[in-house]
Amino acid sequence: MSLRGGDPAEIGGYPLEARLGSGGMGTVFLARTSSGRPVAIKLIHQQFAGDDEFRIRFRQEVAAARRVSGAFTAAVVDADPEAEQPWMATTYIEGATLAQRIATKGPLNGAELRRLAIGLAEALRDIHRVGVVHRDLKPSNVVLSPEGPRVIDFGISRAADQQTLTMTGRVIGTPPFMSPEQLQAPRGVGPRSDVFSLGTLLVYSATGRGPFDADSPYMTAYQVVHEEPSLGAVPVALRAVVESCLDKEPERRPSADELLVLLRDLPADLGETGTNGVGAGCTRDVITEHHFAMPTTAAPTDPTTAPAGPETGRTGKPIGRRLRRRWRPVIAASVAVAAIGGGVAALKAGGFGGSSGGDKGKSVAAPVAALPDGFKPWRKIVQGGLKNIPDELRCVARGDALFCGGGGVVATRIRAMDGSRVWTVKSPGVPVQGMHLVGVTDDTVLGYRFAAQNAPQDPPSEVVAIDADNGRELWSVPSGAQSTAVTGRTQDAVVVGSAVVTVDASNSHFESRDAHSGEVTWTTSFPAGTQCAPVLVGPQLMAMCATDAEVDASAVRHPTLYTVDRASGKLGRPIAVNGPAVPVGVADGRLVLLQGHMEGTALAGYDGVARVDPASRKVTYSRLAKTYAGTPGMADGTVYVSGQTGLVTALDPATGRKKWSRQTSVEGASGPVAGADALYFSSATGRVVALSPYGGRPLWTTDPQADGFTGEQGASPRVTVAGRAVIVAAARNTLFAFDTQKPPKSG
Repeated sequence: MSLRGGDPAEIGGYPLEARLGSGGMGTVFLARTSSGRPVAIKLIHQQFAGDDEFRIRFRQEVAAARRVSGAFTAAVVDADPEAEQPWMATTYIEGATLAQRIATKGPLNGAELRRLAIGLAEALRDIHRVGVVHRDLKPSNVVLSPEGPRVIDFGISRAADQQTLTMTGRVIGTPPFMSPEQLQAPRGVGPRSDVFSLGTLLVYSATGRGPFDADSPYMTAYQVVHEEPSLGAVPVALRAVVESCLDKEPERRPSADELLVLLRDLPADLGETGTNGVGAGCTRDVITEHHFAMPTTAAPTDPTTAPAGPETGRTGKPIGRRLRRRWRPVIAASVAVAAIGGGVAALKAGGFGGSSGGDKGKSVAAPVAALPDGFKPWRKIVQGGLKNIPDELRCVARGDALFCGGGGVVATRIRAMDGSRVWTVKSPGVPVQGMHLVGVTDDTVLGYRFAAQNAPQDPPSEVVAIDADNGRELWSVPSGAQSTAVTGRTQDAVVVGSAVVTVDASNSHFESRDAHSGEVTWTTSFPAGTQCAPVLVGPQLMAMCATDAEVDASAVRHPTLYTVDRASGKLGRPIAVNGPAVPVGVADGRLVLLQGHMEGTALAGYDGVARVDPASRKVTYSRLAKTYAGTPGMADGTVYVSGQTGLVTALDPATGRKKWSRQTSVEGASGPVAGADALYFSSATGRVVALSPYGGRPLWTTDPQADGFTGEQGASPRVTVAGRAVIVAAARNTLFAFDTQKPPKSG
């Protein structure tokens, strides 16, 4: 593609000709040497140039790539890791990536598959012989050049004799192609980890699917660690070799040299599968598989030296009634993948209401001047019913109490002053991605409970009411599971005053109960042929609905809104909305929705704003100047979109006009949460940035506090404000709190 305005004319003396691609860390350009030789130059994004950790990682990438340069990799031509904007020039390799090849033409077979397998084994042999472990072997990092496959992108590789980065906050890799030890102990992986990744890549090449594919990246990671690979569609001649590569124990896998011998002994034509294995010839995106109503693209990866193009196919599959994606335990690590965590559809007067409930008209983040009595900074991990769940909590502050829930925790009460627990109610089953606390009333806490895997007779998910004082369970009711498909947010119940409104287990009607007693006050059936989810617009309860056909096809393009009478449950007249649209908040009594821009079946971002007046049923639309990709949110009448690389953009919901844009160093942040003269955005790593609401000026940034993925999109806000203190939720049910006037020093 052509150069854009603002692109440099040259880098390091190499004149640039075109852009090849752009990813989370940098942009790759096509350039020429003085002799006319084409080279690919990776230029690190400006916002990372001042980050010491990124500079260290880039130096490692350059050093590793220089050590490896051989027949099966992209040779380093030049580099300057110390430049104001670090860069590296490598040989330009012409050809599609393996991901592109399979997405456009389907899986490989016969001699073509054998040549690929041998070429990749030779590449690994060369890489390992110079003491480097690649650690990110996947289809987008393999270029199919006319001379054979080339392995590229050593961005997270390391030399075997080199100390790995110890900074908390990032677990890097792509779960379908990661080894068990990479998920369990990422700092200690060796060459046999690459062999495991090669085994998964060969299965993908032969079938279009990974050997551990599942409905969510966390399920995939669980299967990598604990379950046997699915190899039914792999040609029989190749299967035994692949099985040896995919052994859970590294020492039982062949080395790259041994693997090369095994592959060379295979017949020239690998032949058939020998089974009726399902999946041969069926391609799909094995990097992320979130088949929601509004599917999003995967998190950007570092651009490769190959020409730009679609990385993987995205055929998707209808999710029908199977909308909830359960987390599975991954030992010792939260995996780096674009996990779309639903936000909260209970919208207060500024944006996502956290999980507050009540009719007091106050945001959970309403600023108060003082710190909680006796407050000191603290950090805690709240263990749920299952260990090693890479999930997060969400919290609500009530006076000196903090109520939190999510993952394997139905709910817990914590003292805001020191993080000590008063009580905790645990959930025995595998939690649902993105489902956290339902809400809190004056005397009741409501959360979600998931059935244990050895208790199939129990409801898959329930809404549970807990006495706020003593943690005693008051009542529970089976819960439906359609909100993600309809609203793009994971929230099947909302607190309305002293009541809670749920979706019944059959996904056919709403039920309203007294939050403390559980007494049913009304039930209301969904309009015929639709699935609905509750949305709270200030004090006004609304239903957002979509047709069964659109829900089953994972393509809600024509949602309908109804007001719901809080006393009787009666639905008002329908309000049609141009979709796809995601509710993000309330401004001037109107529900604000961001309209999605679709590229095929993938959500590329947001390009419009819709405002719905529940009283007049009027809908007004405003177009945005461009498509904004990232996590949406709203605070104090302004819409915000947080990009995966840390860019925060503020938008006027009435006009769609951009108010300001600010680059931060907090990747994959969710937010905003409004405090006293500050907006807080935070990622799964616990890294927090405070921005001034008047122009977005950065006030301070903290370091990460937990190992978590920084490329997540769609998560609900992780920060809770309690007076002058902020409580931050991070991966693995980590909570920490500090004084906003004395934030932890970065670095």
